[in-house]
Amino acid sequence: MEPSKPPSHWGASKRLVFILMVIWAVVSLGCSILFVEPLNKVHIGHLPLGFWFAQQGSIVIFVALIFIFARGMDKIDRGHK
Repeated sequence: MEPSKPPSHWGASKRLVFILMVIWAVVSLGCSILFVEPLNKVHIGHLPLGFWFAQQGSIVIFVALIFIFARGMDKIDRGHK
């Protein structure tokens, strides 16, 4: 029986990108378009949450995902030296 090999650098990188793109799609499309009606029942200040996600939330999530990607790629790079 062979011990399981760790995933290749390319495979780990693709998996990280795929996961982050799915999160981004769910937040940007899901929260601002598909789930806008339930989100509009919650208000931040005087604005409904659906409007907030459409205008600001997806951008904030995208910037956060950039930092998560950088940290994840650093971890992958260090593991595949």
